[in-house]
Amino acid sequence: MKNMENVSKSQKIPTSLLIFIIGVFMAALDNGIISAALTTINQSFQVSATEGAWGITLYTLGMAVSTPIVGKLADRYGRKKLFLIEILIFGLGSLLVALSPSFTFFLTARLIQSFGGGGIFIIASSHVLSTMPKERQGSLLGILGAMNGIASVLGPNIGSFLLDWTGSWHWLFLINVPIALLLLIFGLIVIPETKGNVLSKTDFWGIVFLSTAILSIMFAITNLGSDDLLGSFLSLKVLGLLILGILLFVILILIEKSNPKRNVDSILPFSLLRQKAYLLTLLMGFLSGTLIAAVIFVPSFVQAVLGVTAANSGYWMTPLALAAGVGASMGGIFVDKQGPVKTLVYASIVAVIGFGWLAYFADTKPLFIAASIVAGIGFGFLIGAPLSVLASNAAGEEKGSALGTLSVARQIGLTIAPTIYATLIQNGFGQLKTIIPEKLQQNGISPQDIPASEWQKFSSSTGNMNDLASQIDKIPVPQIQSALESAIHQAAEIAYQHVFLTASIMAFLILPLAFFLWRALRKEK
Repeated sequence: MKNMENVSKSQKIPTSLLIFIIGVFMAALDNGIISAALTTINQSFQVSATEGAWGITLYTLGMAVSTPIVGKLADRYGRKKLFLIEILIFGLGSLLVALSPSFTFFLTARLIQSFGGGGIFIIASSHVLSTMPKERQGSLLGILGAMNGIASVLGPNIGSFLLDWTGSWHWLFLINVPIALLLLIFGLIVIPETKGNVLSKTDFWGIVFLSTAILSIMFAITNLGSDDLLGSFLSLKVLGLLILGILLFVILILIEKSNPKRNVDSILPFSLLRQKAYLLTLLMGFLSGTLIAAVIFVPSFVQAVLGVTAANSGYWMTPLALAAGVGASMGGIFVDKQGPVKTLVYASIVAVIGFGWLAYFADTKPLFIAASIVAGIGFGFLIGAPLSVLASNAAGEEKGSALGTLSVARQIGLTIAPTIYATLIQNGFGQLKTIIPEKLQQNGISPQDIPASEWQKFSSSTGNMNDLASQIDKIPVPQIQSALESAIHQAAEIAYQHVFLTASIMAFLILPLAFFLWRALRKEK
């Protein structure tokens, strides 16, 4: 009986980790929640959709810059201390966002909020890797990954619910304040302090160059245009910023390489960048970000292909979100039992099947639900434990720094992939020029029967289903309406097939990378 009690106790989630789990869920939820209220927020400040998008963009940029820095500072000054500071900043930022008197103030407050949210997941992961026995690290990291994944995917649905319930977007942010206060109080009481072994001097110039390098690259990515991907890439605001970011990274590496001689605690240890296994882990982190980005297009997919209304399309994310949570937890268990490399192989295979299924065999609602569950489990495996464990193993005492850099790699994938996917969707709907005449002729109708002005609207469509539906309703001839609806449905199938097929290819690329990683780890031994 005593043995049974000891086993039961060992499987319990520590109270300190519950604090971290709630913090991770709160921070990950925020960017998804705001997307549901973006139109309402833009109207309240009387700004355009393009200007309003900066509310999300600045949060993404702030998180990308702050994550590796906070991870390193947590290693140096203490993970409990930095976690409480992060929660305090996030709660203050949330309050300022809710009370914003102007759009400029709103954007500033969102940036402050992002500095608080950026390091919470990294600190929580470092805490697990520093305090828990190795045989439990995978499953506990899986739980953190599950919370992170579920919150990111369910954010828009929860945001819509809160907006409908309260009638005000301000409550989407005010709700964070009491949660943050409770996390501060209980975190102060129950979280033990841990820190890594560090040198005496802080890497000030490393922080400066790392921040500006990440900022340059992320700004370049956000300036990519899905309507002309190649043209926008060659522009100064994209290619110029990318070149600047690369140059800053080169300078950063030179600084980090010289830091040990100067007894400086590097923000990005040069020894990590020389490890083939760690670089492969970063690349797989990037690919995992592209898979998460594909999920963003599920609501528009079910609307365009399955005929779900725009109001209900967001709810069709739920099966995938729950499956991602299950997958993250399962991935953690697999890491504990079979190791991170084998878990990555399983994750890749399941994700390839899931996204491939979405691409080719999800043309009915039951098939879509089944496919989204498989895809969710596949990418859920990736967002939890395996990559975090690999990064931690490579880092030694520098866990926060290693996990922070991994998070940036994932964020870059998550930022760049939507533009690529949006371009694929536009190209798919661009085929309406050839599909519409075929459908009209099948119904015994000549394309000349459609007024030139209406034809131009359809042939130049980029896939906005609400606009297309309203245009079809204006055409009085039922046969023409039927032909156009059939053409749009076919174009939508082609467009989203390309999106999910690309995601499936990204998942497949993890397989050879896992093999190279296995070889690299064997050589290091």
